[in-house]
Amino acid sequence: MANFAIVGATGLVGTKMIERLGESKLKVDNIYLMASSRSAGRVLEFRGQDVVVEELNEHSFDKDIDYAIFSAGGATSLKFAPIAEEHGAIVIDNSSAWRMEEDIDLIVPECNYPKLKRRIIANPNCSTIQSVVPLKPLIDEYGVKRIAYTTYQAVSGSGKGGIDDLINGQEGQAPKKYPHPIYNNVLPHIDVFLDNGYTKEEMKMI
Repeated sequence: MANFAIVGATGLVGTKMIERLGESKLKVDNIYLMASSRSAGRVLEFRGQDVVVEELNEHSFDKDIDYAIFSAGGATSLKFAPIAEEHGAIVIDNSSAWRMEEDIDLIVPECNYPKLKRRIIANPNCSTIQSVVPLKPLIDEYGVKRIAYTTYQAVSGSGKGGIDDLINGQEGQAPKKYPHPIYNNVLPHIDVFLDNGYTKEEMKMI
């Protein structure tokens, strides 16, 4: 048996995590659902039981928690994941906050295993995960010398501003989020450009 915490429990990804954990065969002794003060007090269901969402704060991990699964954005993960780690929990983080840190395990369950230098585990971005899952058996069987990879990512990945630019672009309005019109267009620019000429998103995949 183990105690779980879901941080960002009321978000789209958080509610899906609760659903998937409920469907799994994992034995859950206690589950703690955590979110911002705006969502505290909401009642969500886990395996047929009502669970009250509590406000995430510096004392949320004072209790016995074995696994803390974060999907509440990078800033929240940077602040609270070390607190959970310090209290003995293994943190599984779904944000981009820890992906580029050398001492943090970057894990896709079908492909590699954590060494737990620290008790924080990151997962790669979506494009990386879906590519390495089929690549792993090919690499194991045949080896791979080079991979050329192209992604086309939705404007929703940059939030409401990106969606607004797409919709308003149909009416000929100038973009506000992007440096160039995105309607009927693609931009070879995801995240910020780095000193090496690549964007941060490209380096995450590398």
